[in-house]
Amino acid sequence: MDSLLHSAGVSDLGWRGKILVTGSDRLRWLNGMVSNAVQALPEDEGNYSFLLSVQGRIQGDCYVYRRAGDLLLDTSIDQVPALMTHLDHFVVMDDVELADVSQQWTGLSLAGPLAPQVLATLGFASSAPKLAKDGQENAKMTSARIGEVPSTIIAAHTVSVPRYELWFPPEQVLAVWETLQAAGATPCGLEAMEALRVHEATPLYGIDLNDRDLPQETAQTRALNFNKGCYLGQEIVERIRSRGKVNRQFRQFELSGAVPDTLPLDLRSKDQSVGRITSTASLASAGLPQVLALGFIRLEVVERKETITYDGGEAIALAAKPVIARSHAQPAS
Repeated sequence: MDSLLHSAGVSDLGWRGKILVTGSDRLRWLNGMVSNAVQALPEDEGNYSFLLSVQGRIQGDCYVYRRAGDLLLDTSIDQVPALMTHLDHFVVMDDVELADVSQQWTGLSLAGPLAPQVLATLGFASSAPKLAKDGQENAKMTSARIGEVPSTIIAAHTVSVPRYELWFPPEQVLAVWETLQAAGATPCGLEAMEALRVHEATPLYGIDLNDRDLPQETAQTRALNFNKGCYLGQEIVERIRSRGKVNRQFRQFELSGAVPDTLPLDLRSKDQSVGRITSTASLASAGLPQVLALGFIRLEVVERKETITYDGGEAIALAAKPVIARSHAQPAS
């Protein structure tokens, strides 16, 4: 994880899948299927969305990218079959076609404060994600060559460090991997990426989120657009918005005690179940003593500052993610 926080780390994105949406009605139709704006999305940009049921429950998540002539949905590969079925159910009289194109792409993640310099070494002038008119941060797509490999470079959503995704044909993964290492990136495994995800408090569908959760409970406001018009599940989202609060919310926790070996795990207060832990990670490699966790908690428990326990220790709901100690920070240039 040290490379991801202080230099540049490259890791595998082979666990991501792609759904291609084509047809003359694709923009209007998909705009009515996801929680973020699609019709207003500029070409070669993308944003994060939830797909909801009529009852407003989250059926999955994805990034929607608008390209010339089509839309590309990027999601975890294990979500692709369920999302294809969910979306296909609502294609009635629309000129829309869906295709699983996951096998045509693979990808690598390049993340860390020196990630832009790695790309600059390869002749690519990196850019930050784009700010949309509504203040949302859109991912930006650019075509480039990584070494000799034609690629799509995504300036992705940034929380604590710059992050890029590089997409290309699967047979080119070794060539791109070696090119990025030669340019200064350090190989990072899934454990390091998971630690960064937990540190940044980014939920993962199927691990932290499921089809019982409501959008506002996730604290992922970047997935919601309140000015886009009607979409599946909007009535529930608007009802929650007008009410002004939810009873439970996705939060980050610091754990003291045993590290849970089985998840999800109940959070308790006064012998009552008040939430669940869904992910954990140690930040020892970043110079922090904490074991962090992600999960859901009833907000009145946090507001009343009640003691929160789990089987093996105590959990403290954090108001902000831990700050990396200055002695471990990247020196200013």
